[in-house]
Amino acid sequence: REIWRELMGKISVTWKKSTIGYSHRQRKIIESLGLRKLNHTVEHEDTPSIMGMIKKVNHLIEVKELS
Repeated sequence: REIWRELMGKISVTWKKSTIGYSHRQRKIIESLGLRKLNHTVEHEDTPSIMGMIKKVNHLIEVKELS
C-alpha cells in the first residue's frame, strides 16, 4: 500500500469560478474536493476518484501538478 502512494503524484486544486447558475451536483463535488470558498487551494493525491471529480467540474477549477 505504501508503494502505491509513492507512485501517485500530488495535484493542487484551486476553485476559480462560482457555482451560481450550475447544478447542485457540481456544488457538492466542489465541497467533496475540500474547497470552501473562491480561490481556496487544496492538495490531493492523483487517484482515479479525484480525477473523476475534477473532470466533472474542470470549468470551475484550476489544477496544477506538484512535483
